[in-house]
Amino acid sequence: MQPGTHTVGPGEGTLQVKTYREGMAAKAGHDLIIEVTSWKATVEAGEAPGELAVELSADPRSLEVRDGHGGAKPLNDKDRADINKSIDDKVLKGQAITFRSTSVEGDSGGPVSMSGEVAMAGETRPISFQLTIGSDGKVNGTIPLTQSDWGIKPYKGLMGALKVRDEVEVVLDAQLPVG
Repeated sequence: MQPGTHTVGPGEGTLQVKTYREGMAAKAGHDLIIEVTSWKATVEAGEAPGELAVELSADPRSLEVRDGHGGAKPLNDKDRADINKSIDDKVLKGQAITFRSTSVEGDSGGPVSMSGEVAMAGETRPISFQLTIGSDGKVNGTIPLTQSDWGIKPYKGLMGALKVRDEVEVVLDAQLPVG
């Protein structure tokens, strides 16, 4: 990666949240793929290999349900709108989502271990995860987040028989510029 400041967002990749259902009535619900349609990541690359700093911000009101797997019936537009409203009103409450790295180990061409802080739903918590940064600038990874760590109560329906699993996955797939 070229030294300097690089910015990526929806034009260079995707940022998605995957949720999974559980509980006695899990067959009635859907595993969801929710796309973050407004986000921006800034990557500061230093001269030496592995000198990276990353900041990411995501607009919580930009989350859109793209797909729902399983369920007693397919998701329709009203279902998607209801889910989006619930996420906005009850889960994230319109509060910013940010990530700021505190340490990065590794370099392009392989796995990179990243630690930092995620601010979400009014709480800031530490997090560590791995991404793969290819020598071609391709970045991808799946980052597990436990909602309750940020004070988020996972969705429950049908008197608690249908639940969203506490752990969700954030999936990043983006293209950084290469030198």
